[in-house]
Amino acid sequence: MRLRCFAIVCLCAASLSAQSGTLRDAGAKYDILVGAAAGSHLLADPEYSTILGSEFSQLQAENEMKFGEIHPRPDTDPNPYDFAGGDALIRFAQQHNMKVRGHTLVWHNQVPKWLTEGNYSAAQLSAILHGHISTLLKRYALKVYAWDVVNEAFVAGGTMRHTIWYDQPGIGAGAGTKYIEQAFRWAHEADPDAKLFYNDFDAEELNKKSDAIYRMAKDFKKRGVPLNGIGFQTHITLNFSSPHKLKSHAKNMRRFAQLGLEIHMTEIDIRLPDASPASFAAQAKLYGEITKLCVQQHSCKLLQTWGFTDKHSWIPGFYPGQGWALLWDEKYQKKPAYEAVLEKLGR
Repeated sequence: MRLRCFAIVCLCAASLSAQSGTLRDAGAKYDILVGAAAGSHLLADPEYSTILGSEFSQLQAENEMKFGEIHPRPDTDPNPYDFAGGDALIRFAQQHNMKVRGHTLVWHNQVPKWLTEGNYSAAQLSAILHGHISTLLKRYALKVYAWDVVNEAFVAGGTMRHTIWYDQPGIGAGAGTKYIEQAFRWAHEADPDAKLFYNDFDAEELNKKSDAIYRMAKDFKKRGVPLNGIGFQTHITLNFSSPHKLKSHAKNMRRFAQLGLEIHMTEIDIRLPDASPASFAAQAKLYGEITKLCVQQHSCKLLQTWGFTDKHSWIPGFYPGQGWALLWDEKYQKKPAYEAVLEKLGR
């Protein structure tokens, strides 16, 4: 009798485990990686590291591979780079059978003062950026499978963003998207096996910004520029739940996929005005819809949230009065949004 009861308990436990599963296992059925942005300083928290290592098949450095963090001192310094954070995340990923995505090589933000205040010429800036890209791609070859090469190079109207790399004074590559092209060519030269992505926000729908990115991508593919995919950041609110917006996002992904490009949803979070049950329910529904869009688009190979717990989210600091944007709450409890994602991935 005792053995029989024990067997029943085991069967029930096994059934419950099979039903619950993890995000990484559910995504694998569709060949979709499920990732999270992470910080090495948080790995000492056992709850944080346990969830990150068990639920996700990919991680990406939230800050520690950005220019200012990983290259904080000029090249004339004996130790211009600080690889500690990036290396720690890669070790964690290797220990937990996770892929690593690099973020980001070229961006207008988080550029160190030694660079912005250095009064460098275009030729000098070109050499600095070329060296930066080559150093990172060669160091992390075979460890980082994909990179956001250029991040947020366009503004809402579809024109080029004014940045130190583009026109202040720029790297001397020429007008338009020439500096972006150069960055991609340098990255491919340094690590021919890495997948190279252009990444941006507010380009999920069909609009002037996504049109400009599409024109660039089409031109790059035509001329053999080594662009492998597009990253849609997907920092959104509940307003994105309208059928029009979701259809627009699906059409937009489709046209990039038709160019032969891989689609990554790179920085998903859905910020809320409050933590009410109604808001959590609406958030869960939208997380489910976003997941469904990726599942339905065969070129979509990554669902990645920008962090995973509300305890360590960037949202409250940038959007006062808003938050609660991720799949786990500040106490590491799964929210309805988690279940919605798992359900749309088919458990």
